[in-house]
Amino acid sequence: MSPWGSLSRILPLFPALLLLLQASGRALGRASPGGGPLEDVVIERYHVPRGCPREVQMGDFIRYHYNGTFEDGKKFDSSYDRGVTVAGVVGVGRLITGMDRGLMGMCVNERRRLIVPPHLGYGSIGVAGLIPPDSTLYFDVVLLDVWNKEDSVQVNTLLRPTNCPRMVQDSDFVRYHYNGTLLDGTAFDSSYSRSSTYDTYVGSGWLIKGMDQGLLGMCPGEKRKIIIPPFLAYGEKGYGTVIPPQASLVFHVLLIDVHNPKDSVQLETLLLPPGCGRKAVAGDFMRYHYNGSLMDGTIFDSSYSRNHTYNTYIGQGYIIPGMDQGLQGVCIGELRRITIPPHLAYGENGAGDKIPGSAVLIFDVHVIDFHNPSDPVETRTISRPSEGCNETSKLGDFVRYHYNCSLLDGTKLFSSHDYGEPQEATLGANKVIEGLNTGLQGMCVGERRQLIIPPHLGHGENGARGVPGSAVLLFEVELVSREEGLPEGYLFVWHGDPPPNLYEDMDLNKDGEIPLEEFSTFIKAQVAEGKGKLIPGQDPEKTIGDMFQNQDRNQDGKITMEELKLKSDEDRERVHEEL
Repeated sequence: MSPWGSLSRILPLFPALLLLLQASGRALGRASPGGGPLEDVVIERYHVPRGCPREVQMGDFIRYHYNGTFEDGKKFDSSYDRGVTVAGVVGVGRLITGMDRGLMGMCVNERRRLIVPPHLGYGSIGVAGLIPPDSTLYFDVVLLDVWNKEDSVQVNTLLRPTNCPRMVQDSDFVRYHYNGTLLDGTAFDSSYSRSSTYDTYVGSGWLIKGMDQGLLGMCPGEKRKIIIPPFLAYGEKGYGTVIPPQASLVFHVLLIDVHNPKDSVQLETLLLPPGCGRKAVAGDFMRYHYNGSLMDGTIFDSSYSRNHTYNTYIGQGYIIPGMDQGLQGVCIGELRRITIPPHLAYGENGAGDKIPGSAVLIFDVHVIDFHNPSDPVETRTISRPSEGCNETSKLGDFVRYHYNCSLLDGTKLFSSHDYGEPQEATLGANKVIEGLNTGLQGMCVGERRQLIIPPHLGHGENGARGVPGSAVLLFEVELVSREEGLPEGYLFVWHGDPPPNLYEDMDLNKDGEIPLEEFSTFIKAQVAEGKGKLIPGQDPEKTIGDMFQNQDRNQDGKITMEELKLKSDEDRERVHEEL
């Protein structure tokens, strides 16, 4: 028998609020303080929670557990024995009058002992076989839930981020963590226990109505406490064994991210360097650093942690579509935030164990450089002598130049000034990278230039010592001097015609053979007298040694008259043989 009286046994409800009688100073019993019968319910509030946001009022719906006993302690009824809480409306005559009065003003999780005199219980009739006539009833009650049909969803913001890029709206897709409890604190579910967010659409009927309402307006990273009355939750049926019928639900929610299936990539320029002369387009090859995070700030990847840029073509499907779109239009040196919805990132499946399914991704990108495989060397004259520039450098010339070399982000790589003397090179002799070979042509002595050299004219995909792979290089060069070079394949040329009796002149001791010493002495004399020229930029001794080896056909350490031939004669003979 529950304290819900049958219609024939319900006593009229007193319109006045119940009177709370203090139990201190006297034992609980049937007698009033004057020794006569009790006139009203005796209430002992033996456990009152610290926080009581709401007290039971007339017309409220409540859920509670109780034990019912007689004065001698004999139990006549218990909700615990049935394993089901009691649920109903207070103050509308559905309970015995004593229980109606005894429950008024209770807080959730409060415990009370109630003494109900017969005239406020089952009176002189009792309940056949269960409650004798004129019985005083003792109830031990704990209140578990209270709500009213006029209630709405209660939202309490516990934490709201200072930056809120967007708020949840109907039709958005959200990912959130939650702890779900009943109003008395009993936990019934938690996304944390599954180590997975709850992912769903809002306002589309996928959630209980109260949660649909409670999530609206939330920002990523926001924490809310959402209290949902039963008629906006699982109502009269409850849910399984964990949510009783007519249960109010409390959710502590942390919103991880939010997007809409109609969202596109969102771009935010954090830093735009001055003088952006070129913007990236599809087909460019780019090197960039990035930090990748989820919308709640959780970092899932960073190129900085690997101390290596991410290198890729853009607009050609090598990276996720959102990044392909987000990198187009950037400038070298730009800092850009790219927010990518999941349908333009890794979709419902996510990637690995760091990017969950349906996750919005945020990339903070720093563009180091980019180029196109068709790019030439980009040349800009910094300064040029106003006079005395009748001839400029060309292929084959021996040049001396100073340079500073850096990456486009300003990282210094090399400088000839560090070595205290200019760099030397013969243009076209494959002694420098192709971009320098091209960029140093057409310069006047004293001219200064800036050269931007794409990697396919620099050190390529593999880079070089100190130069990253696929790096665009920035050179500032100054031409210090230039000398006319020699034709390709020549180590020495005559300024005029060679001596008619070359062999005799070269055979200094006239013994009919020319060793290296005589050969070297003769060549040096021709250079000193201005009659001939060695290839510039090489060690003269090595050059003369190479010339001697070329003439010493049988490699016996001396040159005979039959062996000695001018290179021009050799070239003519070779052409004749080919013809």
